[in-house]
Amino acid sequence: MSDDPIVLDQHRGMAAQKATEIRRHLAEVRADQKALRERQAELEKVLAAAPAQTWAEAAEKARYLIELFAASPGADDPRRRRLIASVLDDFTRLAGASPDPADRG
Repeated sequence: MSDDPIVLDQHRGMAAQKATEIRRHLAEVRADQKALRERQAELEKVLAAAPAQTWAEAAEKARYLIELFAASPGADDPRRRRLIASVLDDFTRLAGASPDPADRG
């Protein structure tokens, strides 16, 4: 054991620096989250402004809502995750498909 005194100010200095760094990061994260919420609200206004003109536009609106749900706790169930992935794959696959002549009519 050493008889040398421990200089607590050095430790407090590092702790204070770390606390300041954490506060700055938190402020940046909060600003980013606020900006994201604002962009998301703007997107939702655009999506709700007019009805879809095509099936592709309707699918994009549905894709947005499904992805929102997929990020929620309600989508944690593995069966729901598989279903979400399947529906999103269907949208992608069908968006590139030509219309079925039997659907015209």
